[in-house]
Amino acid sequence: MADLNKPAAKPGGFYSKEGLPRWYLWDGGYFAIGKAGGEVPMHAHHAIQVFLAFEGRAAIRGPDGTWLAGRGVIVKPDVEHGFDAQGSWGAMLFVDAESAEGLWLRALLTQDITVVPDARLADCLGELRRFWEDPLAAKDAGDLVRHCVRALCAGSPPTRKLDARVTKVLAAISKAEDLRLSLDDAAKLVHLSPDRFAHLFKDELGLPFRRYMLWRKLTRAMLAIGRERSIADAAHGSDFADAAHLTRTFNEMFGIPPSVMMRGEFFEIPSPFTAVIPA
Repeated sequence: MADLNKPAAKPGGFYSKEGLPRWYLWDGGYFAIGKAGGEVPMHAHHAIQVFLAFEGRAAIRGPDGTWLAGRGVIVKPDVEHGFDAQGSWGAMLFVDAESAEGLWLRALLTQDITVVPDARLADCLGELRRFWEDPLAAKDAGDLVRHCVRALCAGSPPTRKLDARVTKVLAAISKAEDLRLSLDDAAKLVHLSPDRFAHLFKDELGLPFRRYMLWRKLTRAMLAIGRERSIADAAHGSDFADAAHLTRTFNEMFGIPPSVMMRGEFFEIPSPFTAVIPA
């Protein structure tokens, strides 16, 4: 682990003159692998962010402005942070915070930003390198993501579960063709008043219902960008008002413009994570 005093740098993203980065997208997150560099300014989103460098190391800046560096770094959901992969080769994983794996990983994170000891990373980093160099001979992308996330977990899964009323609404959101569910409609679905449901939702997930819906719209927009290769079409297909609205939201939550995603190959895969089934 290292505390870094870093100068300003150019905007960041995945890139590689030796080969295009690869993006594996699903409804709720992504796995990107390749070479990355430049600095991503402070931002916050609702995924657990994991960066694993199989060559080099990355740096993360927390809300207090301190930079920490390591080969493996994890950021809790909704924590403001900056990021600099420092030209390392590696993978970025966005873990669904409400999945079974996400709840397990979150239960182990005692700090907003965690630098993972190198000893816990060896197997996972070797698998990532093999996947980058020869994906057809390596693990399936979804299996690899699960393998890496579970390697970061320890002990038994937590006994605490999300409130069944919240998981019922989350399941309805996941299955919906559009993302226009209002707070009032979500509350009716679980027989609560809007105010009571709003408090319950924020207590369980850590962010307001409307903010969560905006996050889900953004993850759907990422899928649409991969399919359409057009910001305007992605905005239309994911219930944003227009391309400008999508671009502002993307910048706010990811610290980079959506055009950065155009630099690579896209693959759509099923979510590698286990959904929490409502009781």
